[in-house]
Amino acid sequence: MSNTNERLQKVIAQSGITSRRKAEILIVEGKVKVNNKVVTELGTKVTPEDKIEVDGVPLEKEQSVYYLFYKPRGVISSVKDEKGRKVVTDFFPEVEERIYPIGRLDYDSSGALLLTNDGAFANLVMHPKYGVEKVYVAKVKGIPSKEDLRKLIKGVKDKGEVLKALRFRVLSTDKKKNTSLLELTLREGKNRHVRRMMEQLGYPVIKLKREKYGILTLDGLRVGEFRKLTPKEVNQMRNLASKNVEE
Repeated sequence: MSNTNERLQKVIAQSGITSRRKAEILIVEGKVKVNNKVVTELGTKVTPEDKIEVDGVPLEKEQSVYYLFYKPRGVISSVKDEKGRKVVTDFFPEVEERIYPIGRLDYDSSGALLLTNDGAFANLVMHPKYGVEKVYVAKVKGIPSKEDLRKLIKGVKDKGEVLKALRFRVLSTDKKKNTSLLELTLREGKNRHVRRMMEQLGYPVIKLKREKYGILTLDGLRVGEFRKLTPKEVNQMRNLASKNVEE
């Protein structure tokens, strides 16, 4: 499958020996071999089976690791932040592999976030058109009508994008406080998707949590905790994403 192909400079950078920019320089300088042949073209795609050498030294690939993290609010879904704010990888001080988050969960939101060093897996799970289902629970201002909620399925326009939900469910309403608790299932994951969608309908999000990512739930995890995925879970997520891509 094409999703297993990755740019050579990215694979070199992910091995931990150098940055992506430095890897690009090494490629252009003719210091990188793929299957015993010098490669100087940036953007060359390689597979996990390809033998890569940098300056005559075989590239040692990190063992692939997969984590489910219960992201707290007030944490950036990145490996670094220019403003010095807390990032998700700050919660993984003992993990030696160069892991990074799969997709994003915005600063003010909490819940299920996956981290890995497996680029092919990340690309598959994040496939933009047939993404893995993600379930959110949103506390919103106001009590949406059924008519308004049905618009979530048809799609809501915002800044030139159409934002959709696959399914919705009203969990509870509080007439005194004028708030509602909604469960929203998405396949796409555009920037601040749920917040923008509900804002356009006139029901701003007060609190947002991603409860489920594909087959994975937060059961057994507290805020700020993480666990490794089992090999079975990794395969189930791969199969789920592959099935969606084939549909």
